[in-house]
Amino acid sequence: MPPPGKSPISEGRLAHQTLLPPAVSVKQAFARLLRHPVDALVRRWNWKSAILSSILRAALFFFANLSAGFSAALAATSTELVFRGITSGFYGACTENFREAEPPWAAALSVMLLLPLTAHAAELLVHWLRGTAKLLPSILSSVVFTALSTLFNLYAMRRGALVVGAHRRSLLDDLPSVPGLLLDFVSLLPPTALRRLGRKPSEVPLKPSA
Repeated sequence: MPPPGKSPISEGRLAHQTLLPPAVSVKQAFARLLRHPVDALVRRWNWKSAILSSILRAALFFFANLSAGFSAALAATSTELVFRGITSGFYGACTENFREAEPPWAAALSVMLLLPLTAHAAELLVHWLRGTAKLLPSILSSVVFTALSTLFNLYAMRRGALVVGAHRRSLLDDLPSVPGLLLDFVSLLPPTALRRLGRKPSEVPLKPSA
């Protein structure tokens, strides 16, 4: 059992201990975001999210548009790389704002509803103006990616990884923990991911064998 106020990134594979901020309600997290947007979104612009998201999404758009030709794929990739390089830091900051919010399922639903509405409306407009060849499949694949990556980012941030605020570590220190966190996250997805997002893997009750 970890000391009070501490939450392990994981058990077994990842033994790192991280002190988390005091828990707040989802309502308080929303209020903090609305009352102090500069502090929450600008000063805590999440450069880790900006780097990782822009690279992964640029690759996603490249392959989604490759059937339209290499030039089309490259154009879509460069558009997404620039767009996400700027905006993903704000979305990461928004997710980090909810990382200590309780209950975990409500925090997860909040970021799942808040981020896609703003992120993909702007993304659709940018790529439509840019003339992305495979606009619909590109945006649809990006929406699916957002749903999964937002939940994973919240899961990781609740365990002290990929944050830029209090108790942050360097990205090089975070990256080795990502594969283990990803495995833990995937193991929690079906069928009650939202309810269990805030628990350590060791806290998930095992079903008795038949």
